[in-house]
Amino acid sequence: MLERVGLPNVGKSTLFNTLTKLAIPAENFPFCTIEPNEARVNIPDERFEWLCQLYKPKSEVSAFLEIHDIAGLVRGAHQGQGLGNSFLSHIRAVDGIFHVLRAFEDPDIIHVDDTVDPVRDLEIITEELRLKDVEFMERKIEDVEKSMKRSNDKQLKIELECCQRVKALLQEGKDVRLGEWKAADIEILNSFQLLTAKPVVYLVTFSQ
Repeated sequence: MLERVGLPNVGKSTLFNTLTKLAIPAENFPFCTIEPNEARVNIPDERFEWLCQLYKPKSEVSAFLEIHDIAGLVRGAHQGQGLGNSFLSHIRAVDGIFHVLRAFEDPDIIHVDDTVDPVRDLEIITEELRLKDVEFMERKIEDVEKSMKRSNDKQLKIELECCQRVKALLQEGKDVRLGEWKAADIEILNSFQLLTAKPVVYLVTFSQ
């Protein structure tokens, strides 16, 4: 399951339509997308087709990607600005992220910050994801510390130490996926579904 993120009016819904061959609205104003759109895209695989021809199963279900289209994020999204809180929470459940960045100039398509600067936009969205993860880790640390007062489970201490390292990394301005983690850490991290732990593909939109 993949999610596309980016500021409003950078081409997220256009990309969604291109990938899914759908025609959801892509309008020239922020937050054209309110409710998340979802679609499945089949993945062509000659091996799958060959196996179907060989074994002739009663039903054929090929591999697919589930792609989501959500509203654009803005500065302050982690605090609820725009439609931030609901959609940042939505991203937490996906397996990977398409980060869409605008590099085209078009006076007819407004930019929420008035100027086109994909590097700045990248920093804005990445920082919002980090801040949301910091917020999550602060709550998690608090929960683990409360549990430690009621239990002597050694695993809680391990989890707390992991949480503290994650929070420190995020506060240094680094994404969780870029940290150095042991197998035991990764097992804990996977249960958190952190936004900055997810693999990211960066997609830049041009006018041509």
